[in-house]
Amino acid sequence: MQELDVIVVGAGPAGLAAACLLAVYGRGVTLAARPQSEMNDPRTVALMTPSLGLLARIGLWPGELRSKTEPLRKLRLVDDTGSTLKAPTITFDARELGEDAFGWNIPLNILIPALHHRARQLGVHLVEADAETASPASDHILIQTGSGQNLRAHVAIAADGRNSLLRQAAGIRTNSWAYEQAALATSFCHSGPHEGISTEYHKQAGPFTTVPMPGSRSALVWMERPERASQLLALSDSELAAEIQIGTHGSLGRISEVGARRLFPMQGLIARDFAKNRVILIGEAAHVVPPIGAQGLNMSFRDAADAAGLLSGEDDPGNPALLADYDAMRRRDVQPRQQVIDIMNRSLLSGFLPLEAGRAAGLTLLSQFGPLRRAAMRYGLATNSGFSAGFHP
Repeated sequence: MQELDVIVVGAGPAGLAAACLLAVYGRGVTLAARPQSEMNDPRTVALMTPSLGLLARIGLWPGELRSKTEPLRKLRLVDDTGSTLKAPTITFDARELGEDAFGWNIPLNILIPALHHRARQLGVHLVEADAETASPASDHILIQTGSGQNLRAHVAIAADGRNSLLRQAAGIRTNSWAYEQAALATSFCHSGPHEGISTEYHKQAGPFTTVPMPGSRSALVWMERPERASQLLALSDSELAAEIQIGTHGSLGRISEVGARRLFPMQGLIARDFAKNRVILIGEAAHVVPPIGAQGLNMSFRDAADAAGLLSGEDDPGNPALLADYDAMRRRDVQPRQQVIDIMNRSLLSGFLPLEAGRAAGLTLLSQFGPLRRAAMRYGLATNSGFSAGFHP
């Protein structure tokens, strides 16, 4: 049986980031996950400046990642619901905060291999098998992998997704729900410039969001009712390009060269405890939100940073006091953001006039009152969340 210090289960971006940070802080860390045979995920992630700070801390930013990705200089919200209570278009400009960009848009099929390669360079011990069982005890957690290995550690970081095995083993319950939506993820070329602007069109079935990529190309996350989303998925490339043309109202010019596409059902989830019984939850093991406001992976990176920061100097990194501190830190950050995202999404889906009026009034206030708009931008970037507290040995 292998005796370990910290084990991370799951090799998505959050798990890999946590493993890399722990290695940078000098902590012995093992990562257990089956290697991915291919990366055909068409999604990109808008990583805001604090998340880029995490990548810089582990030696991945700017480097080659920056040369293959695109800055997000402005974020624009457009009311495209057709409602009689229409909100004004609002543009958030990074220059209002004295920044050149809010962050950078990075394809997952670039980010994940880069994190995996960096983990190897930093000396993370990689066990290329998924966890099959987990058994927490008072002073350790025992994990058995699909390859038959028994791994014993002081603490386990659960980065194994929304159906987390480790979360269940720790006895952590969740609140979960489904939205009557699916998200179509793809990318496309356009004849006009995107000018570093990400545009979130608020439509009756949910946001239709274009995000800049290098050159004359943009990523798309299109949230729709499930039946309509399935119809879109089945269209030919030229037919889907025509639908995107309509959705963007011609703002990006002529649409062409639609890329690979996938559908993702829209769900929400939050763990009732973020840490318990020698298990720390990060990423979608802890929280799941719709792709609104680029909050999902940025919150997950804050999970990774806070977990690594707390574990960095502890003799017993799974002690109850540390787990309680982590739970409190992450709950303060995640819960209010998830509530805002949920309300915004439901206000689009409901067709309920008071909700539409509230959304329109809130966006009107943001568009007209500079200090409030700048405060909203800082909150979206998580500049006041204590994220930087995770960056210390």
